[in-house]
Amino acid sequence: MKLWAKCIKEQKIQKDVVQEFAPARPSELSGWSEVLVALCRPLDLARPVLMQKHVRELAQFSRTVFYPQDFMESVDFDRFEIEIFPEKKKKQN
Repeated sequence: MKLWAKCIKEQKIQKDVVQEFAPARPSELSGWSEVLVALCRPLDLARPVLMQKHVRELAQFSRTVFYPQDFMESVDFDRFEIEIFPEKKKKQN
């Protein structure tokens, strides 16, 4: 599973990171929490508060958005987005 995390301010990407994780998508809140920590570390961000709403959006739409009020510390961007890249289908011979 490959994820793209980006901090957006005034419709412009301020910083972003692409990381690859174990092939299976986590289905539980705790699994996504670990992934979120790994995504926030290279962006030098505190982990936002992860709610069931975010997990549900990732499962249904392959993306979710965190807003400044989702962070315990103040942030200097309008939103933090996480998007799951679609998996490439392997060709069968």
